[in-house]
Amino acid sequence: MKRGFVFVMLSVFLISFVMAESCDLEAKLLNQDPYPAVPGDYVDLVFQITGLENPNCGDVSFELLEKYPISFDPNENPLVVVKSGTYTKDHSSVLMVPYTVRVDESALDGDNTIEVSFSDSYGSSSVRETKQFNLNVEDVKAEFEVYVKDYNFQTHELTFQILNTAKNDIYALSIEIPKQESVVVKGANRNIVGDLDSNDYTTTTFEAIPTDGKINLKLIYTDEINERRTILQSINFDSSYFNGRIADKKQFPIKTVLFLLVFISFLAWFFVKRNSKKNKVRR
Repeated sequence: MKRGFVFVMLSVFLISFVMAESCDLEAKLLNQDPYPAVPGDYVDLVFQITGLENPNCGDVSFELLEKYPISFDPNENPLVVVKSGTYTKDHSSVLMVPYTVRVDESALDGDNTIEVSFSDSYGSSSVRETKQFNLNVEDVKAEFEVYVKDYNFQTHELTFQILNTAKNDIYALSIEIPKQESVVVKGANRNIVGDLDSNDYTTTTFEAIPTDGKINLKLIYTDEINERRTILQSINFDSSYFNGRIADKKQFPIKTVLFLLVFISFLAWFFVKRNSKKNKVRR
């Protein structure tokens, strides 16, 4: 009887001790994708909250605060509320909270501060805590200046010059001329240019018949975090800059040159053969 009473009292004591245990929550930024984040783009963030195994924590709330340099899409609710003590045996008693947020276009390169807020409902001692984390940001987007470098009215070769004005190198650059009324492309409408360092330039040539006015281009490239990006750009074409140039007048068309070579070769063969026959007759 006494042993039973002692066992009951010990059980009550242990339960009371556990129930009296204070709530101890901890938050961590577990993952950022992409790393670094890009201004104007979305970034995925995953937070981990530990300490939920204690049922004394009651209702636990967690929130990523909408402050510069991040913002949520409309109707997005950043507040998450769960009951503590509801976890499966032999499994980690942690809460994983994912967010997808947009990075402000004016976010500076480097570490930018973001803030979370979390609390429990543990009696009168409940305190709402805030904690700061670093969001790494880098502007890896490219910017280009594109010009019509040359146009040949005889061969219809349209040459563009492309300058990478961004501070970042870019990779696997392709130039595409989409279908449009201002230019008719003959053959392939996309050229692979390749890698282009910062402040470096290159050229690419299409066979096309443009008219005066705007030409729309697509510039497709891979940035430094291996994201494939597309920039739409319009350039102006003015045929008067390329019409009637002295350099063009001095050049013979390729077909004309080939014709003259064939004709001269034929004449040479004809005279050689005729002279050969005359020499045979004289003998």
